[in-house]
Amino acid sequence: MAVSLARVQKTAYILIIIVIVFWIMKVGSFIIVPIVWGIFFAFSLYPISNWFEKKRLPRGLAIALTIILISAIALFVFYTLINQVLSLILDIPQISESFNKKISAYFIDLGGMVGLDGTTMPEISSFITPENLNATLLGAGKSLTLAGIVPLFIFLMLYYTDFFREFLKKISGEDNSSILVWIDDSGKVIQSYLVGMTIVTGIVSVMSGVFFYFMGIKYYVLFAVLIAVMNLIPYVGVIISSFLVVFYVLLTTDSLFYPFFTMFILWIIQLTENNLITPLIVGSKVNVNTMVVILAILIGGSLWGVSGMILFIPLMGVLKITFDRIPSLAPYGYLLGDKFPVNEKNENFWKIFLRKVKSKKEA
Repeated sequence: MAVSLARVQKTAYILIIIVIVFWIMKVGSFIIVPIVWGIFFAFSLYPISNWFEKKRLPRGLAIALTIILISAIALFVFYTLINQVLSLILDIPQISESFNKKISAYFIDLGGMVGLDGTTMPEISSFITPENLNATLLGAGKSLTLAGIVPLFIFLMLYYTDFFREFLKKISGEDNSSILVWIDDSGKVIQSYLVGMTIVTGIVSVMSGVFFYFMGIKYYVLFAVLIAVMNLIPYVGVIISSFLVVFYVLLTTDSLFYPFFTMFILWIIQLTENNLITPLIVGSKVNVNTMVVILAILIGGSLWGVSGMILFIPLMGVLKITFDRIPSLAPYGYLLGDKFPVNEKNENFWKIFLRKVKSKKEA
């Protein structure tokens, strides 16, 4: 009886700690989110800054050059997208008019088929209010503020790398090797995920952009980047972005063939990315199962919004590594993982294909 009571108390303490941690993450998101982004980007940019250091540049200058280089690329992309967004905003009146005409025509046709009088949908312009626009601008301003803080955190974390390592050595006591191995493994997970997903994002944006260009879509760069960036949010992001693109194609073309064809091509791109591109480039560094990924998206989204939906996936990979290093928590690490007995009967075609390609390369 005493043993069971002790287990109940231990479980209760763990649940209380989890609730407190989630509460702190929610309340302190304005501070914690840029710090986590800074840590993640610091791990990702470390190879570049380290390369500059090997060229005998001072550490501060090497880090500054790395951040300036990446920021210049990001600003160029951002500038291009802003121009397309502003042009799209100017086209909203024409898009709204097209929306009202097409939806009214569709409902009249549908009403004629079922024997009802034709009705029309409310105008799209009724959903665009000054209040919604102000809220959007306020959210954008907050995001830009956070984006301005992140480079500072990246610089400081890269600059004080040795300092943080020494701190972790001192806090871990005599067993320094295990904490250093954990840091290296966690860094590899974060670096592999972010760098790999950046490459995947570029490939998906190029594939989508080429298709949109030949389809004659006016803002093909904007929609290509939208598809690629939203693809960073598994399962959910691609649905939202694809819906927006197909909806735009529906409003700006005269035939239903184009939106359905666009939907089909986007499905092909997503299928190729999920089953071929991402496994080859990113690999299985973030070894968490699909259920954990979905939970990470939901929990991260509820705590930190879009940032949480992206960051919580590699964070789950780091959490799994941590559990695997602690014998008493190893079963929970297995629960988060994706390794379970399989055979060719329950493997899909792409997994079998990739495994055979890998075995041929090793041979």
